[in-house]
Amino acid sequence: MLLPPSSLHLLQEILANSPVGEVLPAIAQLNLPDWWLAGGAVRNTVWRSLLGETCQLGIKDFDIAFFDATGDRQQELEAKAILTARYPHYLFDVKNQASFARWRSGRQTYNSTEAGISDWLHTATAVGVRLEADTWQFFTPYGLEDLFAGVVRPTPAHVGDPIAQQKADSFLQKCPNLTLAAN
Repeated sequence: MLLPPSSLHLLQEILANSPVGEVLPAIAQLNLPDWWLAGGAVRNTVWRSLLGETCQLGIKDFDIAFFDATGDRQQELEAKAILTARYPHYLFDVKNQASFARWRSGRQTYNSTEAGISDWLHTATAVGVRLEADTWQFFTPYGLEDLFAGVVRPTPAHVGDPIAQQKADSFLQKCPNLTLAAN
């Protein structure tokens, strides 16, 4: 999705001045194929920055998605161990989107990292960021409007999904300034 440069600049500025900006270079050094940092670390950092202290959503963990058709669980575990050793005060969740369905019951098989992230529960969660040669890159399949407006909206695959609704309810409990999208 083509976004105004100002939106991407604001996103980069918020993330660069947060724990995301601290760990992103270390994630890049892992050289995982087609990797993105996405999920709650990105979403919650932006919401806390824009909505202030009334938003009690913090970084629970750093969700790192990558795609390696020949990879295995060991690759995920090694990457997690390296990051945990460097940043013991943070949690990391490293998942190969190529093999995710093999060990996670009920999940579909993805053909790219982007396909996996696009299938996450909410539009504001499906925002990826990475560094490549010290250049910030972004993956925003649903744009940034919901993220910046504090809107909790299920992705198309999760409209009517009770798990997406439960997660949305938990977001609203911790961050009352969010808005639940009408579907």
